[in-house]
Amino acid sequence: MTRQATFVHIGEGTPEDWAAITAEFRPYAAALPERLLDHLRMLEADCGGFPVDRLTHCLQTATLAHRDGRDEEYVVCALLHDIGDTLGTYNHADIAAAVLKPFVSVENLWMVQHHGIFQGYYFFHNLGLDPDMREQFRDQPELFERTAEFCAKYDAPAFNPDYDTLPLSFFEPMVRRVFSQPRKSMYVKADAKATE
Repeated sequence: MTRQATFVHIGEGTPEDWAAITAEFRPYAAALPERLLDHLRMLEADCGGFPVDRLTHCLQTATLAHRDGRDEEYVVCALLHDIGDTLGTYNHADIAAAVLKPFVSVENLWMVQHHGIFQGYYFFHNLGLDPDMREQFRDQPELFERTAEFCAKYDAPAFNPDYDTLPLSFFEPMVRRVFSQPRKSMYVKADAKATE
């Protein structure tokens, strides 16, 4: 049986309480990649009216990025860019970005967080929305171009039911590596990240 903290108010926690919590946190945190993969699997068979289900779209986006020679972190961002669809119906990109934030570069994080607006360039006119909504970010040219390219090359064309899409099993080792150690987290001391 595992130890549990005994406080009823978090401010009353002792070093022993926090040692027990930390002992439970480490294996739970290490299992994050498996929980993410399970969550991706939840997107299977959920088409939402699109030509392919949400999992296939994510896999196809990652497949296109991988086959274009993008690095592993970028490919994992492509795979997870729509993982927030189930919980963030109106802000799915924010959910995906929140999950990725401790583990990826600032550039990849920005790309995922803003891809929904940039993807709108291709379809917002059909919804009575401004397809040029992304223009508000022109003052950040490198991030703008990176995200516009992500949508143009990988996200927008990833709805093809006949494409030779790689299976989730192909990407699983990449997810495990990218999520093996956070680059930044308020819950991990900077010196601890370097030594773990």
